[in-house]
Amino acid sequence: MPAIEHTLSIIGFSLLDGASEPNNAFMVARLKPFADRKAAADSAQALIRQTFGGGAQIRQANVLPFNLPPIIGLSTSAASSTSSRRWKARTRRDRQRHQRLIGAANRDPRLTRVFSTFTATNPSVYLDIDRAKAQALGLNISDVFTALQATLGGIYVNNFNLYGRTWQVNVQGEAANRGDISDIWQIYVRNSTGQMVPIRSIASLKIVTGPQVITRYNNYRSVTVNGTPAAGISSGTAISAMADISNATLPAGYGFEWTGTAFQEQQASGQTGIVLALAILFAYLFLVGLYESWTIPIPVLLSVVVGVLGSYLGIKIAGLNLDLYGQIGLVVLIALAAKNGILIVEFAKERREAGMAIDEAAILGAQTRFRAVMMTSIAFILGLLPLVIATGAAELSRRAVGTAVFGGMLAASSIGIFLVPMLYVTFQQLRERVKKRFGVSSEEPHPPAKLPTTTT
Repeated sequence: MPAIEHTLSIIGFSLLDGASEPNNAFMVARLKPFADRKAAADSAQALIRQTFGGGAQIRQANVLPFNLPPIIGLSTSAASSTSSRRWKARTRRDRQRHQRLIGAANRDPRLTRVFSTFTATNPSVYLDIDRAKAQALGLNISDVFTALQATLGGIYVNNFNLYGRTWQVNVQGEAANRGDISDIWQIYVRNSTGQMVPIRSIASLKIVTGPQVITRYNNYRSVTVNGTPAAGISSGTAISAMADISNATLPAGYGFEWTGTAFQEQQASGQTGIVLALAILFAYLFLVGLYESWTIPIPVLLSVVVGVLGSYLGIKIAGLNLDLYGQIGLVVLIALAAKNGILIVEFAKERREAGMAIDEAAILGAQTRFRAVMMTSIAFILGLLPLVIATGAAELSRRAVGTAVFGGMLAASSIGIFLVPMLYVTFQQLRERVKKRFGVSSEEPHPPAKLPTTTT
């Protein structure tokens, strides 16, 4: 692949399982800089799809490409951030049920590339040592294990100093003498009388199949299932889809839990509405302090609804998702969209207090503040264009934030500005009627106070 600059491969270790497994390996591919990967086919996601398609043609291996997690340290891969789950088997593990779950998830249009590293058919060499016979031959069982470790895997002995440096002594059999199962019978162990006893005389071997690693989660045997959302599907939708599939596929006695960034997203779910409500509440309280009224801030905040609708429409047109970055853009939009209403309503309120009719005060406020509102809005919208069409590193996050605010400000400046005077007239009339009905001293129109004249 021309877009890949360097690769680093480590054999014998599973990154997803976090364990040493002889039939596993992982490769880290470092991509070229963004400036050298301008084509859409050279993006990280395109390369992952290309690797996944090429790996599917290799019958001797399962190739599972994935991206880095969005937050380093919370997960092993980006796949686990959306639908990584621990399958807690409270009863006998059933391989067919496990495959049925993955098959159902891959058939769902909201999910893609759902896989698991679990397999119960890994062959292993089981060396059955007759401990009673070893004891009868004068062998210490720890010496048997040490001989196996030193010959097949290697063992550290000690250090020695030579030429001003410290050297390690490690013992290991030659590669040619430990490449086949029958090479185990070439190992001899010294007994208590100094004689060399062959391993064949005290042990027998057989091939067994089963999982190489048994993962436990909250003391339950578990299987890790990874997956990613399909194109145009948010992580929250993918999590909900996987939960529905698990509830429909898993039988009684089986459960599931979320891990990694998916777990963090589940813990933080439902807080978006609270954050937006607090943003609106604080904006309302600030406006109450500005206008010294509980009613006048309402038309200002109602004009923000147009900006929110425009933001949502802009996200959909751009083909983006309302993810965390888009939600941050909505919080920013509340203050920016309210700015237009603040300028108009403040001027209209001053004219009304000076004795002008409500309708005339609203029209004059819109006419007087129109230039200031449009100049600041257009300057801000144009300033957002680099985020909307961003390319290179972190382009997705910049586009998500910029598009949300860009669409909202465009709608608030082109449509919302015409709603502010009407909303002000409606709520000001309602305010004055309520105060007259309940006999509360209201802000009745009165002529401006005259300064005392002096004669010199």
